[in-house]
Amino acid sequence: MTNSQTSPQKPDLTIWQIVNMSIGFFGIQHGFEIQFARMSSVYEKLGAKPDQLAWLWLAAPMTGLIIQPVIGYMSDKTWIPSLRMRRRPYFFFGALLATAALVAMPGASSLWMAAGLLWVLDASLNISMEPFRAFVADKQNSAQRPAGYAMQSLMIGLGTIIGNYIASIDLNRTIPALARYGKTPIQLSFYACAAIFLLAVLYTVVTTPEYPPENLAEFQAAASVNAAQALKKWARETLDCYLHMPQVMKRLAVIQFFTWMGLFCMWMYYAVAVAHNVFGADNPNSELYEQGIRWAAHTTMVKGLATPIFALCMPFLVRRLGRGLAHGAALLVCGAGLLSVPFIHDPHWLYFPMIAAGIGWASIVAMPYVILVEHLPKERYGIFMGMFNMFIVIPEVLVSVGLGGFLVRFLRNQHSYVVGFGGAMIILAALLTPSLRRFENGPGPAATLGLKAQSETGL
Repeated sequence: MTNSQTSPQKPDLTIWQIVNMSIGFFGIQHGFEIQFARMSSVYEKLGAKPDQLAWLWLAAPMTGLIIQPVIGYMSDKTWIPSLRMRRRPYFFFGALLATAALVAMPGASSLWMAAGLLWVLDASLNISMEPFRAFVADKQNSAQRPAGYAMQSLMIGLGTIIGNYIASIDLNRTIPALARYGKTPIQLSFYACAAIFLLAVLYTVVTTPEYPPENLAEFQAAASVNAAQALKKWARETLDCYLHMPQVMKRLAVIQFFTWMGLFCMWMYYAVAVAHNVFGADNPNSELYEQGIRWAAHTTMVKGLATPIFALCMPFLVRRLGRGLAHGAALLVCGAGLLSVPFIHDPHWLYFPMIAAGIGWASIVAMPYVILVEHLPKERYGIFMGMFNMFIVIPEVLVSVGLGGFLVRFLRNQHSYVVGFGGAMIILAALLTPSLRRFENGPGPAATLGLKAQSETGL
């Protein structure tokens, strides 16, 4: 008998309860957006060459690869009865560390200091972000989960708009009173995003209670082991999850691989591509370069606007096309938009690829999880979500360690060509999505296998 048959149905949440639990994601997105908008330019201002940028961005995927599976497992095994907390401690402490890194980042005095702070920032972002995926599954019943993930998409879109707006303006000119503090516009942008990040996560921590784990007595007995036993148990359970990975997860892994390879190319190179290839700036410390970086952030705001609008359209597309094909259509639009970037020379045309990226992003941050979660055993949401993240970070690692040489040798240091290459990878992912259609009728035997394996490991 499966868990879904023995567990009581979770009650429907009100719209405000869904909003409250998603506000933290709005804050986390500010940590990502100021990074995407400004990190490559921070590196170039400190002397980084085009072929070094990919290596310097290695922190983002490597911290995800190392931290997310561990944090997912730990959050599965955490329950603090006095505070009624399971996932929320990870949101909170991750936000504190990320805020400190965001405040320190724009004051970095050397390239390697900035790179080190990026490792701290991305590790902290992963500590906060990974449990949020399992948080939705914990709080909502199967019928409401698409709405929960759609609300996350909405909050991500709003975070993208405001985060990039902050990155696109000179805050000293916009708010003249700030000029008296002697901080640069870049510093003020990082400070503002850090404050929003921390406050938004605190709001979700304070306003959203958590349910205790199901079968609490068994959970507490399994959790009361020493550190060495816990480590062995984590390794055994992680291996077991890999060996009994649902088939739908394997299919999604290939699609995620090409999708996130393309997205990482965009994040690393879009802003500097606009500055160099559209605005024609050669000197990273010139005013023309700064105009290009700000224009890139300005157009990325449109991506954030397109994301929540398209997220509202996703339920209609899912009803007409099914989850897999709806996701494929969004990826196809996104890939075509990024593929057009090398051919754009008028800055105003950059709105169109960013609208396309926003359409793809609305589906990328929601639909794979909606498809996957129905096929996972409930006690392992966190660890499976952490594993699923590896299919995001592994292609990013490959881009980081291989793209620098590829850029120099084949693309003649043309940043915009790398963005176009990313678009081609996302189109390839879109062409693979029809293979998901056979998994759209609910959990298959893979989920049952996961439960069976779980009982065999003594959990």
